[in-house]
Amino acid sequence: MEALIPIVNKLQDVFNTIGADAIQLPQIVVVGTQSSGKSSVLESIVGKDFLPRGAGIVTRRPLVLQLQYVAKDDRIVRDANEGTLDMDEWAKFLHTKNKIYTDFDVVRREIESETERMGGNNKGICPEPINLKIYSDKVVNLTLVDLPGITRVPVGDQPEDIEVQIRNLIVKYISNPNSIILAVTPANTDFSTSESLKLAKDVDPDGRRTLAVITKLDLMDAGTDAVDVLCGRIIPVKLGIIGVVNRSQQDIINKKSIDDALKDELLYLQRKYPSLATRNGSPYLAKTLNRLLMHHIRDCLPELKTRVNVMISQFQSLLNSYGVAVDDQDDPKGAAGQTLLQIITKFASSYCQTIEGTARNIETTELCGGARICYIFHETFGRTLDSIHPLGGLTTLDILTAIRNATGPRPALFVPEVSFELLVKRQIRRLEEPSLRCVELVHEEMQRIIQHCGIEVQQEMLRFPKLHERIMDVVTQLLRRRLPPTNSMVENMVHIELAYINTKHPDFHDAQLVGQLIKNSEEQRRPAVARLRDTSPSPDSAGSGGIVDQRQQQRLHQQQQQYQQQTVATNASSGSGDNRQQTTSSSGFFGFMSKDQSNHNKTTVANSTASASAAAAVTNGDQDSGIDELSDQFREIHPIRVQSPMKPVNLLPEVPTNTTTRKLSAREQRDCEVIERLIKSYFLIVRKNIQDSVPKAIMHFLVNYIKDNLQSELVSHLYKHEQFANLLSESEHIAIRRREASEMLKALQKANQIIGEIRETHIW
Repeated sequence: MEALIPIVNKLQDVFNTIGADAIQLPQIVVVGTQSSGKSSVLESIVGKDFLPRGAGIVTRRPLVLQLQYVAKDDRIVRDANEGTLDMDEWAKFLHTKNKIYTDFDVVRREIESETERMGGNNKGICPEPINLKIYSDKVVNLTLVDLPGITRVPVGDQPEDIEVQIRNLIVKYISNPNSIILAVTPANTDFSTSESLKLAKDVDPDGRRTLAVITKLDLMDAGTDAVDVLCGRIIPVKLGIIGVVNRSQQDIINKKSIDDALKDELLYLQRKYPSLATRNGSPYLAKTLNRLLMHHIRDCLPELKTRVNVMISQFQSLLNSYGVAVDDQDDPKGAAGQTLLQIITKFASSYCQTIEGTARNIETTELCGGARICYIFHETFGRTLDSIHPLGGLTTLDILTAIRNATGPRPALFVPEVSFELLVKRQIRRLEEPSLRCVELVHEEMQRIIQHCGIEVQQEMLRFPKLHERIMDVVTQLLRRRLPPTNSMVENMVHIELAYINTKHPDFHDAQLVGQLIKNSEEQRRPAVARLRDTSPSPDSAGSGGIVDQRQQQRLHQQQQQYQQQTVATNASSGSGDNRQQTTSSSGFFGFMSKDQSNHNKTTVANSTASASAAAAVTNGDQDSGIDELSDQFREIHPIRVQSPMKPVNLLPEVPTNTTTRKLSAREQRDCEVIERLIKSYFLIVRKNIQDSVPKAIMHFLVNYIKDNLQSELVSHLYKHEQFANLLSESEHIAIRRREASEMLKALQKANQIIGEIRETHIW
């Protein structure tokens, strides 16, 4: 079991060479206030004066002290080449490599100079440790860490936060679960106010790895002793409390040797604490620390083995991710080409997998790649189109102005088709801008995917920054070349919808409905006598058994005579019948005209009926009532939003001022409502088509094209022999990281080999 501490010391050497803190090795950490006697305790254990002395803070850097027992006849440790065969004791510093120190005064001066080199001359502290190894046949195997003493008030040139710096440094070391805390407290102070015990309790509340040391027993006030403290009656400590007697400052000035000091300590303990003398003193402390450390190492060893194996696997993977330097390969030119092709293939594959959602490392914090493109299509673009109101930017007066401009100098009987086509095209054009914006968003995401490729590809990009820059340039240029044809296709989709307004579209039911309503309105406006004539039975039907009421025939005859008299009076007052005939537009709205009206225009009776109907509408208000009835029927079937909630943008000629102030007639109100309903119905059809076709066009012209041609594009631009050296020049940062990972892997493998040499006989 004695062999465990040298093994840990070997592990300490292995990891100290690379400055690794990843492996928390078992060690003893000495903690105490300034001038509490820490340095004297360590010198008593070693048996040599080797630590700096003076007023104020002296220990300003952690000192990792490894004590290794070496027998005089041990030829394995003693090396003839180093001249240590005949030496009793010697020392080595890690920072001076293999230099041998036999004079411990020189060791003290080296500690002071190394402290000033890293920590400066302003009494500040430095967290970088000094590693010192002492070989002797008078020491026990130990690994100790001497830390700066706890202080509260900065002195001289010390920084204002010196207390916080020292406390953080101490906590860093004692928080290691594999460390034993040696809490040093002077006997001439109240034990219950010990700063070292308070810090130890913060990180080790159960006290399983804390050992207390009471120094300066000989300096207690006359009439007092430390029996209660040493027996644990004041504050119990699980690992025990050991008292020691230090050399005074006068003893140090007088060059009193450590051996003489140990003899005087033993005499003092036997005289003052005879019953406790065998369980106190510096020699007993060294043996206790050795025993505690060995048992602690034994308990920590299984976890230490597991930790080393895990780290070997981690650093092996890390080193593999950095790859092999091209210059280190047997065939640099061939290796460069192969490496370049592998990186291009990896990048293209990772890029496509990110779009398809099949990448191994899926982003969990935000949408990216294909998922974001899908979100743009169906959430961003879809919501934007849904928010565009079919009548946005149109007012009732805009519609009325378009209708009046489309009729020319003659008042129209029906709503002109030109006005509908003009206004609906104006609304369809509003779909072009969000469609082009959708293309822009997808293009931006395709550009952003370059940064979301897999970890392996990112590592290669960091390794070869110039290659990364060229790959980004090639992909960016490819995306830019695909942007114009994609935009052109999307623009054409909107222009195609503008090129032909298909009023025969199977989903455009409102046009047929409007024609039917107009036909019904004309039926209602025809004179009652004409309707009765059309509905009266013919002689053939009467002859076939139909019976006609004689009274009804008389009433019809009277009404016909009354109507003819009214017609003659009207013709006499209005002029010739040919001049009274009014010609409507060449066709009704979308060509809807009733057969009754067509036949009606061919006969004189029909002309008279139309004239009488028009006159009656003017004089009696029948026309307005018919229009109102038509409008009411239309509103019952399709509720219409007359006014748009958006701010109107009037692209048509301004209407006269008096038009904006007057109230619309029933005829004008009906015409506007008809146009609004038709615009809304047709706009929804076009919007649905655009919402479906734009994502398809973007996928074909941009996304799928990039996926299919990315790798060939990269190869054609990058795989050129004259560019190999430039593209595959490694980043200096990656080269350093590879070297550090390689050194750490070697250290771990060596540590694993050292741990593997331990046998069960060593442990038990």
